[in-house]
Amino acid sequence: MQTTVKIEGLRFFAYHGFYDEERKKGNDFICDVAVELKSYESLEDNINDTVNYEDIYAIVEKEMAITRKLIETVAYAIISRVKELDNVTGGTVRLYKLNPPINGKVDRAVVEMRF
Repeated sequence: MQTTVKIEGLRFFAYHGFYDEERKKGNDFICDVAVELKSYESLEDNINDTVNYEDIYAIVEKEMAITRKLIETVAYAIISRVKELDNVTGGTVRLYKLNPPINGKVDRAVVEMRF
């Protein structure tokens, strides 16, 4: 049975950005993570049969705390760790940078990676 577990709207203030000013000033970011499970065919109510949301959150929180120039690099670091979780066979990480410093009105820049 195919099962997807999602944790969406993880919000962080972080210092990612290509420009020095971005890395000094910081910005708001949102992250969504979806993972595909090997299988979920259990009536045991055992968390070991799935993936723990807290583990996903901890990964995102840790990677968001490491300042990087590109949100692509941040998303890659997150997905590299998420895919190592037990029971996970695939997934998607979507990282939103709110109000990116562009000469124009822009809500967000988005990077999405899948494995």
